[in-house]
Amino acid sequence: MAGHKIYRMSFASVYAHYITKAERKGRTRAEVDEIILWLTGYSADQFAAHLADKTDFETFFGQAPALHPARTEIKGLICGVRIEEITDPLMREIRYLDKLIDELAKGRPMAKILRTAPAA
Repeated sequence: MAGHKIYRMSFASVYAHYITKAERKGRTRAEVDEIILWLTGYSADQFAAHLADKTDFETFFGQAPALHPARTEIKGLICGVRIEEITDPLMREIRYLDKLIDELAKGRPMAKILRTAPAA
């Protein structure tokens, strides 16, 4: 697990890319934040502290208060890899988030992204 460079990257540095991707498609930072808080269980203040501290991915997901149980419903390809086939637990969490941000950028409604609406 320690061999993956992304694990040691600052979550804040990648978060900026999530925001850019969403805003380029007419979505908002607030929606990106809602997705992250839903996925991790962090409060807005806890999340802000991790951004300010430049927490790495391993710590960010390792300290998440309550990874959302519905995240296992996130399926499909991300970066050419099927999420359901990722065996490394941390990489799977990172790819869940990547997939949710992709869904946001593609214009999917928040209720479906957050798995609160019946699948179409």
